[in-house]
Parts: sequence; C-alpha cells; structure tokens
Amino acid sequence: MKLGHYCGLFGVHGNADAASITYFGLQALQHRGQEGAGIATTDGGPIRVHADQGLVSDVFREKRTLELLTNPIAIGHVRYSTSGGSSSSCNVQPLYAHCGGIPVALAHNGDLTNKVQLRKRLENEGALFQTTMDSETILHLLAKAEGPDLELRLQSVLAELQGAYTLLLLTPDRLIAVRDPRGFRPLMMGRMGDATVFSSESCAFDLYDEIEDVREIEPGEIVSVSQSGTRSLRFGDPHTKRLSRCIFEQVYFARPDSKIFGRNVHRVRMEFGRQLAREHPVDADIVSAVPDSGNSASMGYSLESGIPLDRSFIKNHYIGRTFITPDPKTRSMKVKVKLNAVREVVEGKRVVVIDDSIIRGTTSLSRMAALKKAGAKEVHLRISCPPTRHPCYFGIDFPTQTELIAGKYSVAEIAKFLNVDSLGYLSEAGMLKCVDGERDSYCLACFNGEYPCATPAEIGE
Repeated sequence: MKLGHYCGLFGVHGNADAASITYFGLQALQHRGQEGAGIATTDGGPIRVHADQGLVSDVFREKRTLELLTNPIAIGHVRYSTSGGSSSSCNVQPLYAHCGGIPVALAHNGDLTNKVQLRKRLENEGALFQTTMDSETILHLLAKAEGPDLELRLQSVLAELQGAYTLLLLTPDRLIAVRDPRGFRPLMMGRMGDATVFSSESCAFDLYDEIEDVREIEPGEIVSVSQSGTRSLRFGDPHTKRLSRCIFEQVYFARPDSKIFGRNVHRVRMEFGRQLAREHPVDADIVSAVPDSGNSASMGYSLESGIPLDRSFIKNHYIGRTFITPDPKTRSMKVKVKLNAVREVVEGKRVVVIDDSIIRGTTSLSRMAALKKAGAKEVHLRISCPPTRHPCYFGIDFPTQTELIAGKYSVAEIAKFLNVDSLGYLSEAGMLKCVDGERDSYCLACFNGEYPCATPAEIGE
C-alpha cells in the first residue's frame, strides 16, 4: 500500500511572476499530494483563485489559466485528502471566503484533531459549510474572531486549534504563514530578491538559484509579509509544549533532496540504512531497494554491510496517476506493471530487500513473491523504520489499527505472511540516533501509540 501523503504549500509575496513561480513550486511538491491543486493570487484588489482535481499539470493545462492569475502575491496547494473526501472539487484548496469583511484565501497542510467538535459548535451558531474539510473551520473561526488587525484575530483562532497544521493565508495586502506550536509539519521561508517565498519543502526552492536566507518557520510562529515589511509573532508557548516533528517526513514523505528539520533527507535515510545493517545483519549476495522508497536506505545498508548494491526491481515510471481500482485482479496487475523483478539479477542469489515501511502488507507480499518467482534463493526484508502499529491523527492517511499488519501480528508472524527468510525493522532508538533528535522532539505515535496530544477519541469526537 502506498501511503497517503500530507499536502504541499507554496507561496510568494512581492514578485510580478508570483503565479508562475508558485506553479513550478507546486510541481516540485507534487509528491505530497496528487488529488487536487490550486493557486490564489492578488495585486491588492480582488483575489483570483483557480483550483480543481488532478495533478498540477492537469489543473493548469491551459496557458491562459496562469496568465489570468498574474499578480505579485500568490499561494498554492497540492492536496491529498486526510480530512474531507477527495471526490468533490469544492474540497480543493486554496479555499476562499470573506472573514469579517476581509477577503481571505487559505491553504492548509495537516489535520485538526478537534475538527468535529469545532464544526458542530460553529454549525450550532449558524455557520454554513461549503466543504467537508477541517480547513474550512479555520475560515469560519476567523470570520467570528475580533481584534484590531488580522494577525491578532488569527492568534485567537489558533488558540482553539488542536493537532497538526501549517497554513498560508492570502489577503489583498499580505501573505501570512503559520506553523503549529508542536512543529508537526515543516514550513520553509526564504528570500528571492525583494520577494519572500514559502514552501513545505526546501526542494521547491532549489528551482531558483536566487532564493537565499532560507530558514524554517518556527513552531508556534506567525510570519506576516506586506509592503511595509515582515512581521513575526508568536502564539502558544513552545517552551512548555514538547516538539512533535513527524518522523515520517524523514522516513518517507519528503523528497530526498529536501532539507527537513535541519537535515538532508537523503543523508538521514542513508543513516537509517546503516543503522539497519548494524541491527539486522545477514549473509547475502546483494542489497536491493524497493524503488523509490528504499533507495537511500539501501545505499546505507550496502555501505555498512559491505554487500554489493544492485537493482532487483525496475520501476515503470509511465503508468500514470495512481487511482483506486475496483477488483483484486486489477489491483494485482497494477502492482505487477509498476515493479518488475529482474531475474538475471536475483536468480540463485541471497537478496536483502530494503523498504521504508510495511502498512497493510499486501503490496509487500506481491513484491516478495515476485523475487521468489524470479529465482531468488533467499529473500531478507529490512524496513528502515519501526513497525507501524497505530493510526495517525495528524495528517497521514494510516488505516485503523486493525488494518495495520503490525497492529495485529508479531514480526515473526509478518515474516511468515510475507514468505520471507527473515524480517528486520529499524528500532526506535536507532532511528532517533540517526536524526540526532531527543525522543521528545519527534512524534513516534504511529510506532508506539504515545500520542503527543489528545486524539479525536480522547476529545470525544
């Protein structure tokens, strides 16, 4: 099973080509969501929005679409639906509304754990919702908030939110960036000449050589950019709330060329692979990755173990967008079309296969079976994170615990189900050693069930 990603945000303030820059920024962030895309822009007058279902290249297929969005301030969004269905165009962001007389466009990455509670309250107060997303809740709260300026009103709204979120808000005269106090999600800021740019990942900044002074938006920080300058405000109390940076950014979600939480993702994944080799050595002939998710970790495992690295799978990059298929036979064919085992590489060999995670186990089962069918003498599966035993409530589309194979079975039982000769997962301690992080600075709840804040069930949702 391929995990559902978060979403991706990109924004520009102060460049005449803001819409075009945002378009290419979203292309660089396409891995974070493929269900929908949108851009909102302004020049100090009305806010223009174009958003629809599909990939960035599909949504902005017509050249005229971007031309109509030409303005010096822009925000963009690519979406994977962690909250709200994916079947309606009204759920594509940026969302647009009038909040207390101020036009506002909003792009949101994350998931609010108290979204049901907030929505029920707002509906009882007369709010009419146009979407099924928790993101719209933020706009309704902002419309009801009071204060002398938008930033202070926003501070009062943020005090009501629980869970994970990074936000970009666009008004006729400013662009506002927000990162939640626990820092679940990354959000970067940089300078591009006289313009200010924001992105969920640094890889989108690499498109432009002139972007500099890149830094992370701090947990619990609001950055407001207007013609009069840049203003930074704090909300929450980062000194009394533990950081909860999502470790799955480093394991799976972020692009390898991004710098997340201060570390290059490729280098971190290589260290995961090295540590995996220390914890779970095996006599074998080759090390191989499940592409592309296991590529970096397999390099680390090979370097640490001294076992040669080779390609036991070839990935078909031309099968188009992934979508839900109606029957098991079709799903099985899609797996076969996507990855093909190379008989000439694996036949008669003892193969160590590196992947980043096992979720339901069905996809891993077909991949391991393909290696055995291609003649592999032994298959030893190594996973560059701990067993995923618990659902995520902070923006990853993990299934319920009963659907997670590690939530039901032991490692030995999973190995038997997958028909592999051995199975080894990276330990929590080994993982944290690779990111140089204190235990309390990362969210590991999907591995150990220790949620850093109240879950929807605990809130009563």
